[in-house]
Formats: sequence, structure tokens, C-alpha cells
Amino acid sequence: MNHKLSLQIIAVITLFAITANAQQIKEMAPGVTRVTVGEADQFSPYNLLQEKPKVEAMNQLPATEAGIDPKAIRVELNARGAVVHIPLGNDEELYGFGLQMNSFRQRGLRRRPIVNDNPLNDLGYTHAPTTFYLSTKGYGIFINTSRYTTFYCGTHKQVKGNVNVNTGAGNGNGQSVEDLYKNSNKQSGEVIVDIPGAKGGDVFIFNGPTLKNALQRYNLFAGGGALPAMWGLGVQYRMKADSKQADVYKMANYFRDNHIPVDVFGLEPKWQTAAYSCSYVWSSEYFPAPQELIDKMKAQGIKLNLWEHAYTSPASPIYGALANAAGDYKVWNGLVPDFAGKVAPKIFADYHQQTFVDKGIAAFKMDECDNSNLATGDATWAFPELSQFPSGIDGEQMHQQFGTLYFQTMYGNYKRSNKRSFFNIRSLNGFASSYPVALYSDTYVHKEYIRMISNAGFSGLLWSPEVRESSSVTELCRRTQTAILSAQTVFNSWYLKSPPWLQYDRDKNNRGEMLPNAKEAEAHIRALLNFRMSFIPYLYTAFAKYNREGVPPFRALVTDYPEDKATYDVWDEYMIGDNVLAAPLADSASSRRVYLPKGNWYDYNTNKLYTGGQTYTIETGLEQIPIFIKQGTILPMAKPIEHVDAATKFEITCYVYGSNPVPAELFEDDGVTFDFDKGQYNLLFMEWRSNKGKVNRKGNLKTQKFIVNTWIKI
Repeated sequence: MNHKLSLQIIAVITLFAITANAQQIKEMAPGVTRVTVGEADQFSPYNLLQEKPKVEAMNQLPATEAGIDPKAIRVELNARGAVVHIPLGNDEELYGFGLQMNSFRQRGLRRRPIVNDNPLNDLGYTHAPTTFYLSTKGYGIFINTSRYTTFYCGTHKQVKGNVNVNTGAGNGNGQSVEDLYKNSNKQSGEVIVDIPGAKGGDVFIFNGPTLKNALQRYNLFAGGGALPAMWGLGVQYRMKADSKQADVYKMANYFRDNHIPVDVFGLEPKWQTAAYSCSYVWSSEYFPAPQELIDKMKAQGIKLNLWEHAYTSPASPIYGALANAAGDYKVWNGLVPDFAGKVAPKIFADYHQQTFVDKGIAAFKMDECDNSNLATGDATWAFPELSQFPSGIDGEQMHQQFGTLYFQTMYGNYKRSNKRSFFNIRSLNGFASSYPVALYSDTYVHKEYIRMISNAGFSGLLWSPEVRESSSVTELCRRTQTAILSAQTVFNSWYLKSPPWLQYDRDKNNRGEMLPNAKEAEAHIRALLNFRMSFIPYLYTAFAKYNREGVPPFRALVTDYPEDKATYDVWDEYMIGDNVLAAPLADSASSRRVYLPKGNWYDYNTNKLYTGGQTYTIETGLEQIPIFIKQGTILPMAKPIEHVDAATKFEITCYVYGSNPVPAELFEDDGVTFDFDKGQYNLLFMEWRSNKGKVNRKGNLKTQKFIVNTWIKI
């Protein structure tokens, strides 16, 4: 071949390679910029996103400021995969990476947000492997990949160019063993993201100008925040795994006879003929008349939630149809549906629609979608990462997305039926903000459960710190207080014959040995659950704001107060809505230290006024609620009810905190359909003027769910 021609061909190939790997910058939505180098992954979170951005709401946010310059992001492609370099200022703190259990501030850590069913040891493993983080500088970064990814959050600095040889005497720390092991190096000025196997780097930037605004943009870009069915904000009680139909009737009568609020009963594995893997067929031995059960529970104001997972048993009616639409490895001898394709979701969804949704099942608890424990060698139940699926997705990426794809498949039934719901699930990935589903875990450390409420808010997620057994009545009440101050109030008695407040000890409970003071403990729990039911109007409105404006209903203090560095480490307190600060007590504590941000705050239990910017030691009784109300708040609280349905009317008392309260708002719709998306809702505006309350209702909804009867000035 002609030498000149060869050089020309090489030059063209080189130019093509350079052009193909050139940085591409694109505005995706108001305040959202995408930076891509190379080839973006086919099965990325963005490509799997089914919701559309709420652009109009994003336009209402404050004008963006360049928290980070897209041109400053550097992507390297090499034989290993892709490496992304993101600038990091010396004064920035980082938060996020999904549902982290053991850490809060993420700067200086190595994070591997990989889905795992036992996310311990602060490796970054999590039930929600979200590759999204936020900075106190006022921006968020989302790495658009479903691959196992590692973030070095200011821990390393890349060596570039010539390196001077150090001939000095070391770092000057001395020669003691302690000095030798000290790390005196300062954190570097970048976040390094390692994405093995990737053919490109794909980065979404969400600019604020504040951390809260950046988080709003992320949630709105994902379709807006979740607005669960109103009944989902009530109380869920999960039955023992081997309960039978008669046991459900007996438990329902117990709750109603003793006036203990409950909206949902959860049925655990034994409702099916096979559970590991799943048949999705009612057991005639345990539940001989399922439609009768559904109807009788409905008559008592109780919805049913069914436990299942997606691994499909040979005993299932859909096993044969799924055979050519599943992965090439089984789990518990069950098929793994290829939810990234088109065939498996339709088969799975259609069966569930006809068999359960159309018959009145209100929700599902979706288990075992979070991989077996990567931290131990004997945890091998899940499908291998090397699995292949007909859609082309591999096992690694399927693990990261399995919970999200599974949820989308099931939730689609409810959307098509115009029925809202509130699910439980064991894993979710990025851009899941719009999903009415709460994450849960088999771990049970109370402090971690509290930390995850704060951390969930950084990633557009909802978390359920469910209550199971305890070591004392005090601990049970503390766990219940945390549960009622979270997205989903759940008592998971899957291994308890009787409710834990009648006997908190597992073995004694199952032997039928109730507490001597069981009725006293029951009264404590009833009082706490009554608060939850009273709190629903305020909480529901916070969720509506999440849906419309992207503001998480539960969020860490630093989200609202990023200028207050004292909030940077506060993980055991959080905001609920705009005006309530929660400070749960862990384990059996009778008191705790509480930091209150700037402003003035009222203790909900005593009405004592505290000056913000300080830390106080607060004692809280077993029936008291560990919350503080911001001065200037009008707090709507309802008369307690035992359950919520479409016909429920809430009788509201407005508590006025301070002399010049800010007008408050309540979001009012039917609570059960998606008609609010069509404008079928009201907004109630509540004002306090001249020592008198006033309510103004605006909207298209003809019925009224909230009746404001009383005003009380604090």
C-alpha cells in the first residue's frame, strides 16, 4: 500500500477516534447539564427512566448558578473502562450515594454503591445503589451507569507529568509507631469515579443554586416526587409468615375492638403455594377463600399487601411463558424474568393485574431483589453477575436495576387502573423519586434506621424503619416513635404470633406468654399511632409538595440549612415538611441532645420556646413525640381516626406557633386516584389575622376532605 495513503488512513482513523471521544455537553432541562465522552451505556438509569421531567416546575426554581463548570469534568477511557474526574473545592461537603447505613458525610471516603442484601461495614453497599451525590456548594452529580462503580471522594490525587524525587527526611511526623501510621495528606481537590467495563463516561449535573434546589432539580427531572395513596400514610401491620385466613380475621377484630389504627395488613410468604421460588398462587390450605378475605378486610377499612419476589417457580402458571424471557441462571430453581426487555414485564404484569390488582389487592412487598451478601463467601443465592438476559443486559447491571425494573412492572398495573398505592421494596436505583415505594431492610440497628431517614432524602428515596421485636417496652416505644416520624409506619411481625406491644420478646410472644402490663404497653402504642393518624394531613401535603416541587418530605437539616456548618454532621435529626424538626431517641434512651438551627423552635410536647443555633438536652416520655415546631408555623392536626378511605373526612385543629405565623397550606384530593394530575385537587390556605383563623379553599375538587374546626394559639 502507498505509504502516504497509509498515513492518511491512520490520520482519518485517529481523527475519528478523537471526535468520537470528544466531550459533548447538552442542556437536558432547566439547570440540568449532561456531559458525555464516548459511548453511553444502553441500560443506564436514564435510558430506563419511564417518567418525564417536570420542566415547568423546574423553571420555577431560582436561577441556576454554575456550581460546577461542565468543561471542568474530565473523562478518561482506557482498557479497564471509564474514569471520571470531577472538581472538588476545599470547603465542600458531600452527601448521598443512595441509602447509606453507616455514614453521613461522604467526603474522604471510598464509596461503592452496589446493591447488597446486608449492607454493613460502610463499604458503600446499599439497598439503593444510587450513583448520585450532592455538594454543599449547591450542585448534584449523577453518574449515568448501572455498572458497579467506585467513587473516591477527595481521597486520591492523580500523578501527571514529571514527579520530583523526594530526597528529604520524610513527612516530619517523627519515628513513633503512632506517627508512622498517621496520614497527614490532605484530601485532594477532585472526586474520581471508576466505572470498569464502560465504553464512555456519562455525567448529569444538577445545579442549584443551593443544595436543596439541586436536589429539587434531580427529583423533578425524575418525574417529581412520590405521592402515595393517602391510606399508605396510615399504619401497616404485617402478619406472621404462617398465618392463616382465620388468623387475619382474628387480628383485624383485635385492632378494631381495641381502637388501634391500622390501614394495611401484610401477608407474608405462606399465602402462596410456593415462596422460594414464588408461584403467585393462593394456598388453599392457608387461604381457602381469598376473595372473601379481600372483601371482609375492605369492609373493615383494611387493605391487603402481598409479599413476593420475582424469582418464578416451576409451579407458577407463568413459568412456561417466561422460559424464553428470563436469564440463563436460576434463583431457588426459579426463573429470573428479564424486566429490561419487553416480553417478561408484560407476562408478569398481566398475570398480576388479573389475579390480584383487579381483585382488590392494594399493594405488594417486593423482597429479595437486592443480591446476596457480597461481604461473605457463603452468600450465593442470587444470580451471578456473569448472567446473560435476552434483552442484552448482563447480571451485574441487572442486579443494580432489578428492584427498579421489578417495581416499574408492578406499578404500571396500578397506574393503568387509576389506583394509587404504597409498596415496600428491598432495592431501587437512580431516578426513582416518583415511585410510591419505601425501602426496608433485614438489618435492625436503631441508630442506623434513623440515619437512613436523613440519607434517603439525598437520593429521592423513601425509607421504612419498620418495628419488629425489642428488648423492653421503652425500646419498643422509641422504635415506634421513629416509625411514625418516617415515610411509612410498619410493624413487621412476620416472626411474631401476637403484636410486639403485647410481648416484645420473640420467644415468649410465640409461646403465648403476654406481658403482665400488656394493656399499658398497648395504650402507649395506641397513643403514638393516633398521633400518626392526626399527622396525615400535614404529611400528605408535604408529599404533595414533593410531587409538585421536588422537595423531599423527609430530609437532613443540612438540606435546609447549608450555611450552618453545625448541621453538617447532624444525621439523627431531620425535617418533616417545612416546619417540623424530628429528633428520635434511639434504643431505650430517655433523653438526648438536640441541635436546633437558626430561628426559634417550640417543643411540641411542652410548648416551651427554644432559641436556635444551640444544642439542648431534651427528655421525651413514651407517649410523647420527639419533634420541634418552627416559630411562625400553623400546624394542622386532625382528630385521630382508625383508618383512611376515599370517604374519610379529617376534622382539623390548627395550632398557631408564634405571633406572626406564615400562612399554611393543605393539599386536598381524593387520595386514591391519579386524578390530581388532571387538576382535580384543592389547596386550602390557612391564615391567622387579628387573633382569628381564616381558611380559603381554591381548586377544582368538588368534595371536601379537610374540615378546619378549631384554632389554638400557642
